[in-house]
Amino acid sequence: MSQSSPKTQPEPVRDPATDHLLTPQNCIVALIDYQPEQYSTVTSSTPEEIDLNVLAVAKLATAYQVPVVLSTVGVDMGKNKGTNKAILDELPGVKEIDRSGVNAWEDPDFRAAIETSGRRNVVIGGLWTEVCLTFPTLDMLAEGYRVFPVADAVGGISQVSHDRAFDRMIAAGAQPITAISFGAELMRNWARSDADKLRQVMNWYFPKKQQLDAKRG
Repeated sequence: MSQSSPKTQPEPVRDPATDHLLTPQNCIVALIDYQPEQYSTVTSSTPEEIDLNVLAVAKLATAYQVPVVLSTVGVDMGKNKGTNKAILDELPGVKEIDRSGVNAWEDPDFRAAIETSGRRNVVIGGLWTEVCLTFPTLDMLAEGYRVFPVADAVGGISQVSHDRAFDRMIAAGAQPITAISFGAELMRNWARSDADKLRQVMNWYFPKKQQLDAKRG
C-alpha cells in the first residue's frame, strides 16, 4: 500500500515521565572520576575515544537539560587532580562532588544528589570500568534503579577488566548504551522541535570520530 501523504510530523509523544525508554524528563547522568590519574592507567580504550564519547554525553545532557552528577576521588586529600577541564566546560554550573572512597554510592553527597532528583533511570560513566563504574552500578541496581552504563565512554586497566566488569553489570540487570544511542533515545523523532539539539552534537561528533578512526588505520 502506498503512503498517502509525506511524513513530516512527529508521532504523538509518549508520557516522558513514565516512558520505559530514556527521556530528558526521566533520567539523570552520573559521571565519575574522569581525572588525569584514571585516564593514565586505562588501556581498554584510548583517552581520545573516551573523551569523544563522554563529551558527547555531557553535550547531550546540557542540550536536553538532563541533570548531571559529577564526582571525583581524592582531590580533597591532595592525591588527585579534578575532572578533565573539557568535560567541566560542557557542564556549566555543575559542581564536582569529591569522595575518599572508590564506590560513589557509599558517599552521602553523591547518593543524595541522585536520590533527591527523584529520577530512577541513571545513565552512568566512570573510570575505571571495573571499579568506579561497576560498584555504584551494582548498588543502584540492588536498590531498584535502572542503570545504563555508557559503554563507549568508559575504560578499564585492561580489556579483560573492562569486559568482565560489563559481564558482571549486565548479569545484575544493567542496560549498556552508547553515547550517540543515548542522544537518539532522548531525541526520538527528527520532526520534533528539539531534534536540532542532537543534530548539532552529531555534526560535532562524526568529524572527530572519523579523525580518530583514520588515526587507528
